[in-house]
Amino acid sequence: MSSTPGSPRRAALPAELDRAVAERLAAATRADLVPRIWARDATLWGEASAPEIADRLGWLDSPRVMRSALAEIEALRSECAAEGLTDVVLLGMGGSSLAPEVFRLSFGRRPDGLELHVLDSTHPAAVLAVERAVDLERALFLVSTKSGGTIETLSLFRHFHARLSERLGDEAGRSFVAITDPGSSLVELAEAHGFRRTFLNDPDIGGRYSALSYFGLVPAGLLGVDLAAVLERAAQAAAASAVEGEANDALWLGAALGELALRGRDKLTLVLAEPIAALGLWVEQLIAESTGKLGRGILPVAGEPLGEPGAYGHDRVFVAHGGDPATLDALAAAGHPVIELPFDGVEDLGRLFFVWELATAVAGWVLEINPYDQPNVQEAKDATAAVLERYEREGELPQVTEADDAALYALAEGLEPPRYLALMGYLEPSAELDRAVTALRAAVRDAHGVATTFGYGPRFLHSTGQLHKGGAASGSFLQLLGARDEDLEIPAAGYSFGTLIEAQAAGDLEALRSHGLPAERIRLEGDPAMALERLVERLGQGRG
Repeated sequence: MSSTPGSPRRAALPAELDRAVAERLAAATRADLVPRIWARDATLWGEASAPEIADRLGWLDSPRVMRSALAEIEALRSECAAEGLTDVVLLGMGGSSLAPEVFRLSFGRRPDGLELHVLDSTHPAAVLAVERAVDLERALFLVSTKSGGTIETLSLFRHFHARLSERLGDEAGRSFVAITDPGSSLVELAEAHGFRRTFLNDPDIGGRYSALSYFGLVPAGLLGVDLAAVLERAAQAAAASAVEGEANDALWLGAALGELALRGRDKLTLVLAEPIAALGLWVEQLIAESTGKLGRGILPVAGEPLGEPGAYGHDRVFVAHGGDPATLDALAAAGHPVIELPFDGVEDLGRLFFVWELATAVAGWVLEINPYDQPNVQEAKDATAAVLERYEREGELPQVTEADDAALYALAEGLEPPRYLALMGYLEPSAELDRAVTALRAAVRDAHGVATTFGYGPRFLHSTGQLHKGGAASGSFLQLLGARDEDLEIPAAGYSFGTLIEAQAAGDLEALRSHGLPAERIRLEGDPAMALERLVERLGQGRG
């Protein structure tokens, strides 16, 4: 792979694609793309008056502006330590949960920090697992939602507030901290319940671009992460991203990803080394929700195990942060586009967050879409609301036919590049299940040559769900549900967590099918990981 003067980036692109990317970079220079991004020129992505463009560029300032917030975050951490608190539980979805999850998995607990738990599931077993893992009276709960009205977040808040009220009475509110936008309904709720603190974020930052704002930094700070170091790396990336030309990694990456997607290489396959392997969760939302609309987009493929070069179709581009050089060279030698952006320690997450954000803005310009809206996300929310209304009216959920072997085989029969298979697990997250999913994905890829994705529901509805319905109609979808066992009522809701997650699955299935997309559902009986191992035999069959 070739290196770039002034940058540690290495890349290997087939000659035709290399020329196309160079031409796109030249076009970006002629269009004054970089200075216009920094000047907040909303016309780069649409009409100046278009919603969710001009008022979504606050992330450009986060590395600089958030330095002044570090003392406030540190004061909260010190206060918690002085009071003997041991755990912090983040209740949030999508942009409010994924960056904290990356911080948690990448850094681990720091010596002076609290144990961080990220709860972005409505599965009853997942809620109970967190409740049982912490001493409620020694835990701080972060209620994190930009809009203030996210159904999952508010349901989780109601559950834990009720539990704490049983123990602490009117003092229960001090166990909660809000992170939200000014004027959201959560501000009023926090005041009414006596929350310990409310952090008001810059409203000009969209959820998936909020990693370096209060939404990402408050939980990271409570974890004990050196936020000054993270922001310093981000500031260095911002400075490097203000120049034009090939040395600007973010510009080059965005131009390359956009141009390659237009030429059919729209499966962005992430190769991530420890300790930042979890970064894929965040990149997945950023790229999918930003670009997957108007029938086009870039599909991020995170967590798929690497295979032999011949296992992949001609729709792939590989982007690596770390990884085995010999493996990357072998992929490049086989004609696959390979881009390597090294990282320097876990604090380099600050730099990578910013590089990916700016690269996504550039890719949006190349694809001629608005990277700041999410026009199809509401579909699944509306469908879920309709299912819940029916449940409240009739006392039952809609009956959904589950796929038999013939339906599964038909779903697999149509799998060949440039199609992809999206596995959607409305299940309790676990390491055992992750391993079983990884094996299934490898089997499908090796048998059919297609990209595979996996997301836990309802988390992925706030991530790749936009691309599923708004991007190219090249996906095949398989919902994985579990047995209906232990359940929890949601206080004052009229339904349980089990009903909510079933309604979310039914709503998204309806939304997918309304777009004419092939979508099936199976229910995994018994242990989900073992059931998935059996599914490998049913889906992992050869082509044809």
